[in-house]
Amino acid sequence: MSFVTALETRRSQYALTDASPISDQEIADLVKKVVVDVPSAFNSQPQRAVVLFGDASQKLWDIVKETLRKVVNDEEAFKSTEAKIDSFAAGHGTVLFYDDEDVTKQLQENIPAYAANFPGFARDAAGMLQLAVWTALAEKGLGASLQHYNPLIDEAVAAEFDLPKSWKLQAQMPFGIVAQPAGPVEKQPAETRVKVFGL
Repeated sequence: MSFVTALETRRSQYALTDASPISDQEIADLVKKVVVDVPSAFNSQPQRAVVLFGDASQKLWDIVKETLRKVVNDEEAFKSTEAKIDSFAAGHGTVLFYDDEDVTKQLQENIPAYAANFPGFARDAAGMLQLAVWTALAEKGLGASLQHYNPLIDEAVAAEFDLPKSWKLQAQMPFGIVAQPAGPVEKQPAETRVKVFGL
């Protein structure tokens, strides 16, 4: 599968099962490989990832559910939220994406002329890593979606998995074999979004 084909295959898939076409070790190795290979400004490498399987993944979504239960006081309104969280928990695992803020702070101290730019550079690296992992999973036959329950869950998740204080949670990616493919989405034509000169 070419990169562009894999990119086309990558979609926000919400109906997941606890199955996988590849082993957990292969998934973990895949994420490690992508983390190492994804570029970053000044080769700063500020991005981190945590891969959760089994009970660890379930624990994450339990934390999300209980945290949101405290925020959504209406039990009836919470039912739809609970169903959504349960659909993520039903997957095979979850990738957590982090930004090591100590890396950015050190860069700001070392290269003050670019100090204002480094947080943006870190966000660029975060986006590249998330897309790369998402696409790599899709290429292996795993569906996924990108969720953002941070910062509500940050402290509880960091405590549960004993993560460094400098790691700031950016996103959560539940993954698994797709039970029901997502429907088509409307996309603006490239002609309205890309300008080409000198061709």
